[in-house]
Amino acid sequence: MARLIYHSTRGVGQAVTAAEAILAGIAADGGLYVPENIPLLTTPLRELAQLDYRELAVRVLQLFLTDFTEEELRQAVAVAYNSRFDTPEIAPVVEHCGARFLELFHGPTLAFKDMALALLPYLQKMAARKTGLDKEVVILTATSGDTGKAALEAFAGVEGTKIIVFFPEQGVSPVQKQQMVTQAGNNTSVIGIEGNFDDAQSSVKQLLTNKKLIDAMEEKGMIFSSANSINIGRLIPQIVYYWHAYLRAMEDGGVRAGEPLDFAVPTGNFGNILAGYYAKKMGLPVGALICASNENKVLSDFFASGVYDKEREFYLTSSPSMDILISSNLERLLWQVCGKSSVLVTGLMQQLNTLGRYQISEAMKKNLTDFVGGHATEEETFQAIRRVQETAGYLLDPHTAVAYSVWEKYRQKTGSKTPVVVVSTASPYKFTKDVMQAVNPKYADGEDFALFAEMEKMTGVPVPAVVRGLESRPVLHKRVCKKAEIQLVVENILGL
Repeated sequence: MARLIYHSTRGVGQAVTAAEAILAGIAADGGLYVPENIPLLTTPLRELAQLDYRELAVRVLQLFLTDFTEEELRQAVAVAYNSRFDTPEIAPVVEHCGARFLELFHGPTLAFKDMALALLPYLQKMAARKTGLDKEVVILTATSGDTGKAALEAFAGVEGTKIIVFFPEQGVSPVQKQQMVTQAGNNTSVIGIEGNFDDAQSSVKQLLTNKKLIDAMEEKGMIFSSANSINIGRLIPQIVYYWHAYLRAMEDGGVRAGEPLDFAVPTGNFGNILAGYYAKKMGLPVGALICASNENKVLSDFFASGVYDKEREFYLTSSPSMDILISSNLERLLWQVCGKSSVLVTGLMQQLNTLGRYQISEAMKKNLTDFVGGHATEEETFQAIRRVQETAGYLLDPHTAVAYSVWEKYRQKTGSKTPVVVVSTASPYKFTKDVMQAVNPKYADGEDFALFAEMEKMTGVPVPAVVRGLESRPVLHKRVCKKAEIQLVVENILGL
């Protein structure tokens, strides 16, 4: 198999291998690593349908990670998708209210981020061996709620690594926050910031390319990497579950091999839906990629107008992992649809940085037809939760409810009969109060942890072991800082 190489979306510097891209996390020029081309998966769908999730993951990963051996990938996948997932299927697909739901919340932190972050530490350890790296890897990560805990869970106690996570102090759910601040592990640091996710993400991206800081770390025998989806090692494993969902829909008669299947995806940083786009480019018969936004609808507006404008009011919503105005992974899509012109992408990113907005050309807009944008208000999100629960006895978390609501509006507007998979990104147990009050306003004054028992009674689904008793675990991380203090905090933690 020919070796697949990776380039920065901004084009400065030489091409790198997959291992080098995974270790770096972000390119030195501030761009994101992208594969030179998206490989085709030519195995017949009926043959792929015979594979379990782990076997399918190896098939997909080996097309992108060509400097890893098949045996290395098998070992990594076997360790990643193990008993920490509460179902042997890893990602079940269930059908309710006219849609299929791809449940990506059966991992150790009850969120879709586990699907990639369970695997990333093993890929990074193998990458370090391949590149001869003998330095300590510092994982620097910003989170809007779920990435943080999933990354902490993945890297806690991993030899040769430290992990530092920044999260918006007032911008995550109580369960998300408690999951992070109670994280054990001598190599873990968790810091709340007085600001939103965009503040954390922009600061982290600047630090990852700060030459003075990188040189100081070099002297101490350390290098930066990232567990955010800016790291191509985070993005590629997410492609697998689109193939998995399609194959399961084939199995249950939802689609025949080769027929299109739509995907409705709750979208914030754009990595999740971009993985679906990559799957389509690999040959998966994906119909529409429905990009679902909450009231922070910067992406919905972009697909409607071709204008990306982050200078707008920021809303704290019941779907905090989507409370984002700077969607980093959109840069990778821009690179694809503009003819892989790093000069053009660099110009657009400079406009975003200096003006807060950019507008793409008509030619680029014509290359975005794979995507449909839409958004759901808070009221529409709560209505979707209530409607599905009352109809099917099935509880959606707010992010999944956004996607379901947007799909319903899309279907009503277009009359589409194409079957759909709603990408279900988190367990409702991570957002107990919002979900329960959506079902019945009488729960509006309840507390998230106190409502666990009520949710268990309502659904018959036991409180997941990983959050049972979470509220009483000791808080180990209490630091809060301002955005301007993030670099100082990092330097302090690393002893620089």
